Amino acid sequence: MSALLTLAWVMVIVYASMFPFSGWRWPAGANAWSLLRLPWPQWHDRFDLFANLAAYVPLGVLLAVRRTDASSLSTIGWVTLAASTLSYAMEVIQFTLPQRVPSMVDWSLNTAGAFAGAWLGVGLRGARLMQRIDRAHDRWFERHGPAGVVLLALWPLGLLFPTPVPLGLGQIWERLRDNLADALSGVPWAEGLIVGLSPGSVVVPPLAPLTELLAVGLGLLGPCMAAYCITPSTGRRLVLSAGAALLALGVTTLSTALNFGPQHALAWSTPIALGGIGSGLVMAWALVGCGRRVAAGIGLVAITASVALVAQAPADPYFAESLSGWEQGRFIRFHGLAQWIGWCWPYLTLAWLLSRIGARDA
Repeated sequence: MSALLTLAWVMVIVYASMFPFSGWRWPAGANAWSLLRLPWPQWHDRFDLFANLAAYVPLGVLLAVRRTDASSLSTIGWVTLAASTLSYAMEVIQFTLPQRVPSMVDWSLNTAGAFAGAWLGVGLRGARLMQRIDRAHDRWFERHGPAGVVLLALWPLGLLFPTPVPLGLGQIWERLRDNLADALSGVPWAEGLIVGLSPGSVVVPPLAPLTELLAVGLGLLGPCMAAYCITPSTGRRLVLSAGAALLALGVTTLSTALNFGPQHALAWSTPIALGGIGSGLVMAWALVGCGRRVAAGIGLVAITASVALVAQAPADPYFAESLSGWEQGRFIRFHGLAQWIGWCWPYLTLAWLLSRIGARDA
């Protein structure tokens, strides 16, 4: 479990450091040795400084708690060196990405974060943290849940990316349509297809209040049903569904604060949105005693219906502003990861729920 978590966090760091994985080019007039000297930036962004420091703290913790056969000082030194080397490599590679800016400050903060995480990890190692996590996982999810636990852990990360409706994940089709139209642009035989792919001039009305409430409720019911597939205990199901509702409230508030500022953090919490979360929790609690196969089937219906309902939501200027802030502004480090999780989570979960319906231990 600890090795999987460590590998997953390293992949997160690499993805965030290399995004958007396009426009690769060798810097004009630079030789290999010049790329090894990281520059000092001319300006600093407070959010960026905090993000660089915080991103490497979990890596330091995860690496430190796994070295059970080494002294504390040796562990701290090894972890700091390993994380610092990873950070340095990421910064050097960023020279070849036009949208990224390598920085000595970023590398220094990454190293400091890993150092702090290593100290924290050494302290937690004495408390046998990872062994306790493994035992808690086995107690709560028995043998059924590695893939399900990963999906549940990814769900709140997907909610960080702006959504047209609260908890409305999976809206990838419009982007796929636009990308396909761009790819076919200039191809003579595809002109008719491009016209068909282009959005029409018909004004899409806003979702009816009841439709929006149902979409939000189903957006919560889906992950709750996924959680029910990996734990049979009624009490634990009640706790997990309540935790999902609290996560939905907290992460959606955080996403709104990041987009529009802390003073507007609760702008999303309309009576319809809050009513949708409440109705989703009520539905989840009403189904708390269902079997695993039944939970998987209801989850399939809930997630599919949620994606279909949210797809009917019209384009919103504030939503477009949110996307622009993520794609061009300070959230560039997290944009790709959160975006892809938000796009893909419903479809990955649907595939997993289908596998649970046919599983022998369901």
